[in-house]
Amino acid sequence: MSAALAQELIPDNKYIYNHDIMNCTAEGVIGNHLYSGRALGITEPWDIIQIHDELKPFWQDITAHYDRVGLTYSQDVVWYLDLKHLGAHIGYRPSVFFYGPDENQYWGDNDWLNIVDYINSKNNFMKVANELGVDVPLTLCFESVLDVVHEDLKEVTYPCYLKAAISVSGVGIYRCENKAELLINLAKFEKDIPIQIQEEVVTSTFLNMQYKVVGDEVLRLEASEQLLDGFVHQGNRVPASHAPWDVVEPMAQWLFSKGMKGIFAFDVAVVKTETGWRFPAIECNPRFNGASYPTLIAHKLNISSWSAMTFSTKYRKLSDIDLSEIEYDKKTGEGAIIVNWGIISKGKIVILLAGSQEYQKALEVELIARL
Repeated sequence: MSAALAQELIPDNKYIYNHDIMNCTAEGVIGNHLYSGRALGITEPWDIIQIHDELKPFWQDITAHYDRVGLTYSQDVVWYLDLKHLGAHIGYRPSVFFYGPDENQYWGDNDWLNIVDYINSKNNFMKVANELGVDVPLTLCFESVLDVVHEDLKEVTYPCYLKAAISVSGVGIYRCENKAELLINLAKFEKDIPIQIQEEVVTSTFLNMQYKVVGDEVLRLEASEQLLDGFVHQGNRVPASHAPWDVVEPMAQWLFSKGMKGIFAFDVAVVKTETGWRFPAIECNPRFNGASYPTLIAHKLNISSWSAMTFSTKYRKLSDIDLSEIEYDKKTGEGAIIVNWGIISKGKIVILLAGSQEYQKALEVELIARL
């Protein structure tokens, strides 16, 4: 029986996880081949997980940590990332970071593939948002750089953002103060690349609003506040200052109707105006994102106040990191939980900080000192 034909026989609560990001990541991300390990904390004992074999030396340390904090996880590990496993285990649905052509080759859900491919374009996102009446920044969309003519530039308000229609981790995004900078940055793109020119949204607050498809419905998962370094995502904080679900709900339902599966999220700006708050949607990430892993871990442990961020460290082994007295304690609801552990070999680690915002700030200072 093919994987596609067997889908209706599979219960929703058993998954094979392959959260490798190599098919959809930006070049130059440090340790990007090691990100598959961060899915471990969101799995359950009855799941299967595929992890890069370079992470095997850290297995005992990360599982001991998860045992101490009370976090369940899969112990059925495949220590390589071949995607053929996605359709090779009867009774398991696939959970992937990004559902693209390579993943579809082994699972076969063309509706899911097509809607991910479509909405992954920022230009298509703007088209659908305008059709559905979703608030978005003023944006000029072009099928290629060659389509940008001088007459079009008269409509641009500066400063603005020049963006590749398809980008990852902030790559291909330029802030332009004036027309001269816009023209200089346009020259950095290949002539056939789809791009957009977007008005600057004046704010320092952006939200990540996640949805999760469960069975025959799409559910609101979490609204978190983004922690950014320039355009690059560094972490998230919950609870967020705002949770304007009504803004993105029409598009979430539209995506679900077109076959979206798994987790997806919207980036939404928080803008104070003379008449009140405005929440323009910037883009849709039709996949798991950096906020998804701490979000799901927090839900499993009933943690309602947390932040998650990337730390640099001098250590290259989990066993060298000292979390004594600051490791998460279910009794107090406070402490540190390691989320992305595989990148320790590259001098980085992602940690969830649970507790009040005051406690999180103190814990962050302590972690920086220890790391």
